[in-house]
Amino acid sequence: MTASNTKAVSEGREKDIHIPPIGEIPEDLGDEKNDARSGYSRNSRDIADGSENRAIGGGQRDEAGAEGLNEESVDDEKKVDEPPDGGWGWVMVACVSTINAHTWGINSAYGVFLAYYLANDVFPGATPLHYAFIGGLSISQALIVSPIATMTTRLYGTRTTLLIGVFFETISLIGASFATKTWHLFLSQGVCFGWGMGFLFVGGVVIAPQWFSTKRSLANGISAAGSGLGGLIYSLAAQSMIKNLSLPWAFRILGIVSCVVNLSCSLIIKDRNKQIGSSQLSFDHRLFRKLEFIGLLIFGFLSMLGYIVLLFSLPNYARTVGMSAKQGSIIGAVLNLGQAVGRPPIGYWSDAFGRVNMAASMTLLSGLFALVVWMFARSFGVLVFYAIIGGSVAGTFWAVVGPVYAEIMGLKDLPSSLSLTWLVLVVPTTFSEPIALEIVAFNGGSYTGAILFAGFMYIAAAGFLWLVRTWKIGELEREAMRAGMGTGVMGSGEAVEGEVKITPFLKRLVVWRKV
Repeated sequence: MTASNTKAVSEGREKDIHIPPIGEIPEDLGDEKNDARSGYSRNSRDIADGSENRAIGGGQRDEAGAEGLNEESVDDEKKVDEPPDGGWGWVMVACVSTINAHTWGINSAYGVFLAYYLANDVFPGATPLHYAFIGGLSISQALIVSPIATMTTRLYGTRTTLLIGVFFETISLIGASFATKTWHLFLSQGVCFGWGMGFLFVGGVVIAPQWFSTKRSLANGISAAGSGLGGLIYSLAAQSMIKNLSLPWAFRILGIVSCVVNLSCSLIIKDRNKQIGSSQLSFDHRLFRKLEFIGLLIFGFLSMLGYIVLLFSLPNYARTVGMSAKQGSIIGAVLNLGQAVGRPPIGYWSDAFGRVNMAASMTLLSGLFALVVWMFARSFGVLVFYAIIGGSVAGTFWAVVGPVYAEIMGLKDLPSSLSLTWLVLVVPTTFSEPIALEIVAFNGGSYTGAILFAGFMYIAAAGFLWLVRTWKIGELEREAMRAGMGTGVMGSGEAVEGEVKITPFLKRLVVWRKV
């Protein structure tokens, strides 16, 4: 209602005045006034409409142009940042898997070398503890050079990092073939081989997560399966070459084969560091302020304490219960076969049921299998059975480390968080097998204590990862709450319908959710 109409009603000057609706011209006004007002109104409306139409048209054009630019920018960003989730990514997975077979796979065959060293006086004066440290040293050195490998990736690219690894691994195996003393093995099969494996591993471990999103865990599982497949092949091949050729020629053949294969794969691999804006800081100390990162570190630390014992001890355990060296090598090969067969399904089901869920569950199974099956395995058949089922879940950490870290830490912090993790894992990978052999010696040659140690380390690792899962659920709920608050009307002060609530900590421990 206009001010004049309101005034007319309030003063009651003319009771019979008809108050028209807003915008309607009264019919009882004179023709002259009507004509004048009508003309003025038409002209005003025409001018206003024209201006409005021009303004609206221009605004629509500007808005449409802006929207077009925005959509184009978003499309360009998606084209740049969104992982292909297939295609050339599968070639990358095949290359990384092959490199793993010729690094970690060869290292997995160390159980065969260890059994040979312990059964034969190859290097006079060497003790079982010396040989145990050589195997652990190769893994710990692979992890300790990770910051340097991360730095070379940042400065010179992934391919350069991989080629450095090929160089170190090749000269380590060739050098080991000429070893005559224990310290020669420490430098070649231990330190130098570890450096080569480290550069190749750090350069390749982040490749699969960069090329996949929905199939990330499956891709990483296939990549990690190469370690088991290589361990299967080289456990049998190493035993055969040592027996039929000699220990030196076994090293030389491994060096030549690994050089050719790893060099070829290194030239094919292509990273996506620039597309995703990956952080390549070697020592990002800010990550230590995050409790979820600390939980992941403890998970990896405890997992390695159990894994190294199982990986290096099983062939020699077979000999302590009355089996031959050949049977021990077969047990080691079957263990690696179990890893090759088990890791891709772990990756596949991780995408379906949650990466953290599967990692924690499979780690728990690793501990239970050790305590329930390995503890009572005394025959070849039972040991083969354990090697298959235990091996399928024993290396869960390596099968899930990339996807789980990407899930918890994010792709941007993935290289930095992995680099720090490798440094932390230097301790358990170095001392796990020596601890196990000391436990065996303390118990008069019985592996019971070592098996208990490995089993409970796996179970404890699963427990800490479950705590990280609990934190992640709370973080997802907090993100949902912030998103819900963002949809509300600003300044309304009203609660948003369907408001998300934070589940209590104890309930998050047992609630099911895909994480």
